[in-house]
Amino acid sequence: QVQLVESGGGLVQAGDSLRLSCGASGRTFADYAMGWFRQAPGKEREFVAAIRWSTTYYADSVRGRFTVSRDNVNNTMSLQINSLKPEDTAVYYCAADSSFAQLRTGTNVDYWGQGTQVTVSS
Repeated sequence: QVQLVESGGGLVQAGDSLRLSCGASGRTFADYAMGWFRQAPGKEREFVAAIRWSTTYYADSVRGRFTVSRDNVNNTMSLQINSLKPEDTAVYYCAADSSFAQLRTGTNVDYWGQGTQVTVSS
């Protein structure tokens, strides 16, 4: 079992930067692909970014502004978000799966966090 807890969300202004964190406990963190998803009001949850070891993958909509990283010693994953836009407003979820490919689909993902709200004002 893996428990995931996100932190770092909040209310920011357009153009600001924000760093989200996901802390993991339970089974061996390094064994899992980790990722971020987000769900905006009235929309379906969408894939944002994923990382396994040093390999990263980003949604086209965020590539260049978002950077995902992980620390396998401290069992944490981070998402650095730069140049925030109002359309980035969403609940951001941390996720973990034994399969990097499966994780990116967002379907039947092994573990989810509870989410952290990011609100970007214009």
